[in-house]
Parts: sequence; structure tokens; C-alpha cells
Amino acid sequence: MLEKIDLSKKVDKETYKQVMEAEGERLGQLQRECKAAGIPVIIVFEGFGAAGKGVQINRLIQALDPRGFSVYATNSSNEEARLRPFLWQFWTQTPAKGRIEIFDCSWYKSVTEDRFDGITKEKDVPGAYQDILSFEKQLTDDGTVIIKLFLHISKGEQKKRFKKLDSAKETAWRVTKQDWKRNKEYDKFLKITEEMLENTETEYAPWTIIEATDKDYAAMKIRTTVTERLAYELARRKEIVSEKPQPSGKPAERFQNGVLSGVDLTKSLTREEYKKELDKLQKKLETLHSELYRLRIPVVLGFEGWDAGGKGGAIKRLTSRLDPRGYQVNPTSAANDIEKVHHYLWRFWNNMPKGGHIAIFDRTWYGRVMVERIEGFCTEAEWKRAYQEINEMESHMANFGAVVLKFWLHIDKDEQERRFKERMENPAKQWKITDEDWRNREKWDQYEAAVDEMLVRTSTTYAPWIVVEGNDKLYARVKVLRTVVDALEKKIAEVSGKES
Repeated sequence: MLEKIDLSKKVDKETYKQVMEAEGERLGQLQRECKAAGIPVIIVFEGFGAAGKGVQINRLIQALDPRGFSVYATNSSNEEARLRPFLWQFWTQTPAKGRIEIFDCSWYKSVTEDRFDGITKEKDVPGAYQDILSFEKQLTDDGTVIIKLFLHISKGEQKKRFKKLDSAKETAWRVTKQDWKRNKEYDKFLKITEEMLENTETEYAPWTIIEATDKDYAAMKIRTTVTERLAYELARRKEIVSEKPQPSGKPAERFQNGVLSGVDLTKSLTREEYKKELDKLQKKLETLHSELYRLRIPVVLGFEGWDAGGKGGAIKRLTSRLDPRGYQVNPTSAANDIEKVHHYLWRFWNNMPKGGHIAIFDRTWYGRVMVERIEGFCTEAEWKRAYQEINEMESHMANFGAVVLKFWLHIDKDEQERRFKERMENPAKQWKITDEDWRNREKWDQYEAAVDEMLVRTSTTYAPWIVVEGNDKLYARVKVLRTVVDALEKKIAEVSGKES
């Protein structure tokens, strides 16, 4: 495909000046309209080494209000990024509504340069493509415009530019041994690049090939491409009648009386059994935590459950003997103003652990298919597609090597009422109970059916749900600890086996 592109295209100075000026004014106006409409925009610059990405980004942004965009340069030497799934650094940089994020190289590095260099193994390439497609689909479904530009130059032109850079002391550092290797094996890298373009060309995030031999022609085509796409997206959205969030009625009948109705809530432990098991499991967990750090295994633990279900108590017993430098508890409440203008998963990606660390979420991304669904804080289309989006996010974490466990702390309605009253009568615990907690009880049946559907749709082999019988707090705390210990022992044995 790429070898058929006419790389001799040029533009005269007068035409270039006229087009850039006209399109520049238009781009500035479109940026303001996107801001007013709350449309986030991502512009991706990819291409061959020395194709001029930096030059072209600079020319594009001259027409933009600098208060409304950011440029993110992918840094392969970033230690934080290397210790996390490769999409983490890009999820955390996705723009808020109304802003533009420009990526100088992007998530495509993993299936081009890293693949060529052997960092991304061939067996992992199909999964990487799937992760990329999922990432872009989730963002575009949420309203983000993704414009992908690939700057193309020939082998000879690349070699000429490398030599020019290499000849000057001030720019020689920009040309690496790997750059020269990719030029020498240009045809191999070209094939990898063509495969990438073919596998990631989609209706919602298409590629535009930029003939980059003549820098003026490239700049003109880039600016025109961006303005045309933004104008199209603004016009298209004006024609769409937005679906307004509505409080959900009774959830689907087929999920009524499902998973939760079969839970045996009579399970319990004596105080003596509890103390013995608690001490044994906490000591094991303390040792396992050190091994997790040594082997750089990340752990994600999500806690959901009924109000007063015992999440806080379970988390407290889980962390009591852990090194506080190696874990983080993330309490999740209603999204704040900054979180609301991002994709709903953005705030959780920001708190995902790096290798060797544990992230504990006290309430999670599953709010999308529970409280947001029931209370009408998102549309039906949004919560219905969230099941797949969540599975994809957890799959990405698991493929990176993370242990992902999700706990639903289950109690019955009578036990919840007893705990609510106990809290109200105890001055030291009154802060734990709110009017909202009592209101939520009135929708118990709706929430139970939504939870049943959530458990069925999102319990996977790589990120299972564990329903914890919680009427007896002692039993619940021990079950959580034992589940975590068992999962960590299994993962550590698996990783250690691969090392030996």
C-alpha cells in the first residue's frame, strides 16, 4: 500500500501561504466550536523516523489557541510507563471535553517500533491490536474525535535526513542506532507499518497518509485534514438527537432472582476461629507482598457491595500488616468536575497500580452499571456498552500480568437495616449513615437485579467476581483474605516458574 503513494507531491509557496492562512482561520474557529460543544479531540502523529512529526505539529498548533490544547510526546524511557500496561500512559493523557490532545507518537509504537525491535513479541501483537481498537472505540463511543496522521517518506529521503541530522553536533543525538537499523531494513519496517495501518483502519478512527517529502505540502494537507474532520464531526453531531439519561425502571426480568438469591448468608465463624484464621492469613499476606514487589506483579482489588455490607472492615483487615508504601486504597465517590469531563474510566486508569504494587478500590468502575444505571446518571446505551468496556479494561490489566479480583459483599435487607440502626444509635458511627443510604433501600429490588446482571456479564477467568457471604462480618473478612492469599500464591508460583 505505502509503496504506491506518490511521494513527489509538492506545493508552490503562494498556494501554500493562501491555504494555510485560510485553513488556519477556519481551524481556530472550529477549535472554539468544539470547546463550546464539549467535544474532546485527539490528533495522533505517527510516521517514519525523520518524517518531520515535530515540525508538522509545530505548524499545526500555530493556528490553535494554546490554552485549549496539549502536546504529549511518548517517552519510551519513562519508568512509570514501563511498570504499567502500555495503554495506561495514554488513558491518563486523554483530553477533557472541549480540549485537544496531540500525541507525538502514540500507542502505535508498541506494534511498530517496539515490534521491530523485539520488545513487543510476535505472539503479543494480535492482543496489542485488539487493545488499541478497544481503546479507540471506547473513546469515540464516548464522543472523542480521533484524527490519525501517518507521515510517509521514502528510504532514500529518510537516509538523507538522518545524515543531515547526524552531521551537526546540535542534532546528532536525535539519530539513534535503531533509527539507522530501521533505515537499513526499511522494507521490513515498511511491512510492519502497513500491517499496523491495515489492522487499525476503522470508520470511527481512520488513518490519513501524509506525503511528507515536501514539508509545505505535508503541513497544508495536515491542516486541511484536521479542519475537514472537525467540521464534519460538528455538523454530524448537530443532526443527532442526544439521548438523555433517564432513571432505569425495573431491570431485565431474566436477571431477577439470579446469582444473589442463591447465596448462603448463614455462614459464620466463632470469634476464636476468626482470630486464628485472621492472624495466619495476615502473616501470609505480609510475606506475599514482598514477593509481589520482587517479581513486579501488580494487583487490583475491587470492593463493591450493599451499603453497610462491610467493605471498610474487610479492607482494613486486608491492609493492616502490609507495607503502606506498596499499596493504595482508592475510595470512589461521585465524580468531581474534572472527572465528569473525561471518559468514566479515566479516573480509574489514573489509579491503576504499577508493577509490584496493590491498588484497592473501595467502590469501582462498576458504578456505571449500578448506581449510574438505576439513578439515570448515564444513558441506557452508555451502561449497556459498559459491560464490554469494563471487561476489556480488566483484560488489558490481566494481560499485563496483574492479579484482578472483584468482591461483592452481600448481606440481606434485614441485616442492612439492623446495621443502619446500629450506626444511627452510635455517635462514633453516625457519620457512616446518610439519607441517601435509606433512599437506596427503597430500590433494593432494582439494585439486586442490576447486580445479578453485572456479575453474570463481567465475571471472567482473568478478573472473577467473588460473592462474599457478609451477614457475619468475621466470616466475610476471612473469606476476602483467604481469596486474596490463594490468588497471590498462585500468581507468584506461576511467575516464579517462568523465571526458573
